[in-house]
Amino acid sequence: MKIVTVSGPPSSGKTSVIIKTIEYLKKDQLEIGVVKFDSLSTYDDEMYKKLGVKVKVGLSGNLCPDHYYMTNIEDCVKWGISEKLDMLISESAGLCNRCSPHIRDVLAICVIDNLSGINTPKKIGPMLRLADIVVITKGDIVSQAEREVFAFRAKQSSPRASIIFINGITGQGAYDLSLRLKEANDYESVIDKKLRFSMPAAVCSYCTGEIRIGEKYQTGNIKKIKL
Repeated sequence: MKIVTVSGPPSSGKTSVIIKTIEYLKKDQLEIGVVKFDSLSTYDDEMYKKLGVKVKVGLSGNLCPDHYYMTNIEDCVKWGISEKLDMLISESAGLCNRCSPHIRDVLAICVIDNLSGINTPKKIGPMLRLADIVVITKGDIVSQAEREVFAFRAKQSSPRASIIFINGITGQGAYDLSLRLKEANDYESVIDKKLRFSMPAAVCSYCTGEIRIGEKYQTGNIKKIKL
């Protein structure tokens, strides 16, 4: 089974990109499944079901979405194998821009949008810098010059990644991405595989439910600002 990870900031168009790409993949009679990871709620699974795609949803609640993803991805792969899927796509929540959902040797995609500002690629961590493919959306809303500058900044942040522009409404560009997904590696398990970068570290009193402010309430992994 081929495995693909898709990450990106909120509302960048991840789901639209995946749906438009799946429409091309289904023409080859591929059995595709999606696992949608999110924090509090999602309705994206309904969109996948309308497309005839098998889908599961994982909501992390009060946990970091990427830590939740890491402790559940192997079970998701087992589910995909049991459903005899040809391809499993995991869509991450990607909230803090420091997220790190990409696995070594597993095709990694990061979706960012042209409306987020030309400096945004520099502000995004491993989910962009270590991606194999950077998909840029909403390019139809900005000028050609803005598209080129944004793509240049993305390439600066992720030099080895391929850049693909996709229109999430019309699907323009999704065919190119579908060709890349067909080249993804096949796996029966991700046990013992490693992340491309470590997760954000935060094991402190606030992680375990503390809500009071003050140094006397702060324990564990604490980082102070230099003033």
